[in-house]
Amino acid sequence: MAAPASRPGAHASPIGALICAPDAVFDGAAVGAALQEACGAAKGAKEIRAAAVQVLRAAMLEGRAAIAAAFAAHPKAAGPTTRAYAHLTDCIVGAIYEVASSHLHPRPNATEGERFSVIAVGGYGRAEMAPHSDVDLLFLVPYKMTPWAESVVESMLYILWDLHLKVGQASRSVRDCLRLGREDYTIRTSLLEHRFLCGDAEPAAELRHKLWSDLFRNTATEFVEAKLAERTARHQKQGGQRYMVEPNVKEGKGGLRDLQSLFWIDKYVFGVDDRADLVSNGVFRQEEYDAFVEAEEFLWAVRCHLHLIADRAADQLTFDRQVEVAERMGYADTAGRRAVEHFMQDYFRHATAVGELTRIFLTALEERHVKREPALLRFFQRKPRVKPDYKVELNRLNIADEKPFFADKLNILRIFEEALRTGLLIHPDAMRLISANLDLIDDEMRADPVATRIFLDLLLKHGNPERALRRMNELGVLAVFLPEFAPIVAMMQFNMYHSFTVDEHTIQTIRVLAEIEREELVEELPVASAILEEGVNRKVLYVALLCHDLGKGRDEDHSVLGARIARKIAPRLGLKPAECETVEWLVRYHLLMSDMAQKRDIADPRTVRDFAKAVQTRERLDLLTVLTVCDIRGVGPNTWNNWKAVLIRALYRQTRRAMEDGLEALNRGTRGTEAKKNLRARLTGWAPGEIKTELARHYDPYWQGLHVTAHADFAELLKGITEVGIRAKLTPDPDRDATRVCFAMQDHPGAFGRMCGALALVGANIKDARTFTSKDGWATAAFWVQDADGAPFEASKLHRLRATLEKTMRGEVVAAEAFKSRDKIKKRERAFQVPTSITFDNDGSEIYTIIEVDTRDRPGLLFDLARTLANANIQISSAVIATYGEQVVDSFYVKDMFGLKFYSESKQKALEKRLREAITRGAERAHSG
Repeated sequence: MAAPASRPGAHASPIGALICAPDAVFDGAAVGAALQEACGAAKGAKEIRAAAVQVLRAAMLEGRAAIAAAFAAHPKAAGPTTRAYAHLTDCIVGAIYEVASSHLHPRPNATEGERFSVIAVGGYGRAEMAPHSDVDLLFLVPYKMTPWAESVVESMLYILWDLHLKVGQASRSVRDCLRLGREDYTIRTSLLEHRFLCGDAEPAAELRHKLWSDLFRNTATEFVEAKLAERTARHQKQGGQRYMVEPNVKEGKGGLRDLQSLFWIDKYVFGVDDRADLVSNGVFRQEEYDAFVEAEEFLWAVRCHLHLIADRAADQLTFDRQVEVAERMGYADTAGRRAVEHFMQDYFRHATAVGELTRIFLTALEERHVKREPALLRFFQRKPRVKPDYKVELNRLNIADEKPFFADKLNILRIFEEALRTGLLIHPDAMRLISANLDLIDDEMRADPVATRIFLDLLLKHGNPERALRRMNELGVLAVFLPEFAPIVAMMQFNMYHSFTVDEHTIQTIRVLAEIEREELVEELPVASAILEEGVNRKVLYVALLCHDLGKGRDEDHSVLGARIARKIAPRLGLKPAECETVEWLVRYHLLMSDMAQKRDIADPRTVRDFAKAVQTRERLDLLTVLTVCDIRGVGPNTWNNWKAVLIRALYRQTRRAMEDGLEALNRGTRGTEAKKNLRARLTGWAPGEIKTELARHYDPYWQGLHVTAHADFAELLKGITEVGIRAKLTPDPDRDATRVCFAMQDHPGAFGRMCGALALVGANIKDARTFTSKDGWATAAFWVQDADGAPFEASKLHRLRATLEKTMRGEVVAAEAFKSRDKIKKRERAFQVPTSITFDNDGSEIYTIIEVDTRDRPGLLFDLARTLANANIQISSAVIATYGEQVVDSFYVKDMFGLKFYSESKQKALEKRLREAITRGAERAHSG
């Protein structure tokens, strides 16, 4: 049996050029002959169906393999690939129809009422299919389904299901289609792109006529509004913005569905069948249409690769698949950047282009009165007054006359200032003209003091600089005016810490600074708000934020490179020499405060003294504090929390006090006396002798390293404890967004490691730890932990959690054995590579060596490290844990078994080797299974 008569012959595709020869996709003559033979030899309907499935499964697998091989050879040729999958599906569906209507349910003289069409709808109707796209079919009858047609449809569906195809299907009359299309815009959209496949052509022709005459006619406005509302809801569900680090290629903002929506609307409004008509209809210019096609081709290629990698329908570009797609599409590593980062930069550039095209398209519809203006804009009749070079169209700022406007190239910057001044959005026609005239921005303009004044005013004068910067960035103005900004545009940082591309992160940090200045974050950020209220050099702060990550993506420390870049930019923007020096310093050390607060024990006076010496002046301290807060908050929506806030505030206040009162004010003795006084006041009801015993049993570091509430908890735990006793107390610490866990037990080597293991086994993420040994031999350790979602444990669960911890500490559960099946890294997170770095610092503390382990985070890591240190007879005083997505920095304050620092290089190397071996063993365990 040949390919269905209603389809063209085997040597041509009805839907355009394919990635490989049509015969390689589906050899109609060979498959037809095989079906004829197999079905002719079969007896009964069950055998005929089984024979047809066997022949068609082999043909389908052969066709898919041919398409996949051709696509692997041409990994960016998405259009021919999606058409090839659609062509293969067409041929399979047509062959199934022939089997069902000729072999299973033959009826040589069908009546008028038994005519029906098999129609492709939705994406399949558009002849665009990824490897595992749904097969959406409409079985269409003129009036109502007859028993014969129902039997044919049922048999077709059974064969399709037996082929393991995911089928979306409906059996309807033309009247049903019109009725349901009026009620449901999803159904109406799928009908908009229907395509006749096989069967009788007349019902399909009738449907096409009725849709355009009865349903689509005079309903364009309501369809457009419905599609835009659907788009908004879809974007919110997918995260609300196009810079999601694991975007959905199909449904996300800037994804395929956005492009498809543009064409659906164009087709509905103008009745066109070819996307090229977007140009002839005056919606897009040729270069915009070219960007449309380029983005569509890229996104479809990504989606096809995703389906092939997962061997199923998968549209989420997860971290692990990003690496594989980048490799398949031919991206390569370069100095300082991985192939996946180059790939994702291209992805976000296309997603941005899709957003620009959408803006242009919607404005064109408003101009033709197809899309309604927002109700709020219609309510306000008075248009804002604009300067002579501008005009207001559709409540947007447009250029009044192109030639005189661009005769003064500074107007390319002034239009953004006018938009901020008036509160108007910029008209897409103006955006087009700006993009087309970027070549006017040259070295002469960059050096023009007026240009730099306008640019700085955009940052400093209007209260919402992020709006101007984002639009300048999307139109390419920012990268041309500041060429140093160009490399970070749409640059993705392949890690789990940053939620945004580097350029968007930069703009987010400036948004945060503007919010602080507008006094919108006084409760959340009291210190930063107070600093700005007291007054700082705003120009220095904004320029430093603009420059702080410009060194990203190179094979060099981005802070060092960024400082060199800032050294060039700051004078060009008109900053004075002293201001330039401060900007350069801020960029060079923009991570200093964050690192000190999160990676060091700020209860150690040496930490604060070293930080104060590095900062030197109150001005730098204030500027760096605000910059640090903005930088952390700009990383992502959930990165800033009370834990980080407490650390930053404490470091700022202690450093400021040291600068005001002298560094000698930072000493352990002063703090210890105050801490003992506070505890004595808390121990109400205790006998004087008991209080004296408690105050005398601890060494100086204990009194300095903990708050009085922790001292009170330990006092209760130690009161009456026996040699075999193990006690724990869990206390909510809302100020730090954590739960404090205090342990008290007899001190012995490995005690700290056992505590870490017990906490890890109950699912606690350790954020900070302090461990002390009392003079009478008790180990007292305080941990601050969070649950898997980065929140404190619920108060209702604390009792059960404590019981589990005490059970584990008594040895009833062996942590090392339990971890073998529990500390697994999720598959989607295995693509991240974090090189291990281990350093020994003998200068950061007066009495301890600080061992800093920077490596790949995983469950049980701290337990493995603490156990390794204990086995080497090392005393751990405290552990500070800083987590950055998949990367963790564990800093241990330690002494050797004699209470001394680790000065010996040989001892350091031997210990480093043991730590690396523990990390490697744990990583192998975490990646197995």
